[in-house]
Amino acid sequence: MPARRRRRRPTKRQQPQLVTVLLGVAALFWLLAALVNWLAAHWWVLLLLIVAAVAAGGGVLCQRQQRVRWADAQRQGLRYALSQLDGLHHRDFEYAVRDLMRRDGCADAQQVGGAGDNGVDVLATDPLGRRWVIQCKHRRSGAAGSAVGTPDLQRLNGTARPLHKADVVVLVTNGRFSSKCPPLARQLSIALVDRQTLGAWAAGSRPLWQVLPKVPPPRRAGPLS
Repeated sequence: MPARRRRRRPTKRQQPQLVTVLLGVAALFWLLAALVNWLAAHWWVLLLLIVAAVAAGGGVLCQRQQRVRWADAQRQGLRYALSQLDGLHHRDFEYAVRDLMRRDGCADAQQVGGAGDNGVDVLATDPLGRRWVIQCKHRRSGAAGSAVGTPDLQRLNGTARPLHKADVVVLVTNGRFSSKCPPLARQLSIALVDRQTLGAWAAGSRPLWQVLPKVPPPRRAGPLS
């Protein structure tokens, strides 16, 4: 039979380290026991700590709710003058349109313009369930700038419904449209937001679907229908 292996005893160098560890564990248990005994004798201190923790948590939650309400109030009170919109960079103009859609209750409104955007700059879903696909055309000179032409409508029409499942397709500009745009827009069922309509929407409090003369019916009934 194989010889039984003898257990190795701690070396002289390891013995002081082991004693230190054991003393530390013992001291920790002693401190925990002392703390439990002290709290048992002074239970009201534990109660105060719990109340303080609950109050602190409630304060943090209240502050967070106040920030959310303040952000909502700021969005609801958002207004732009046409002169402000004229002075924006074209990318900031897209963000301004996104923020106006959020103000109107489209919580998921997002700016998607950029490389590979397929001619779409803002996507949003209104409170009535309609999917809005918006292209933005900014002109630094406003109405004095070059007119938005029919190629922009055709490009938007080619992607808005097939790729983004749009219910409402919008082309918005702070400038003007060429004379050929309105009849083509009617044929393609694209809403045009020209400078005058943009000014009424951005400086007012009505959502875009109430400013436009005609939009598709809602997907679902809601408080705004």
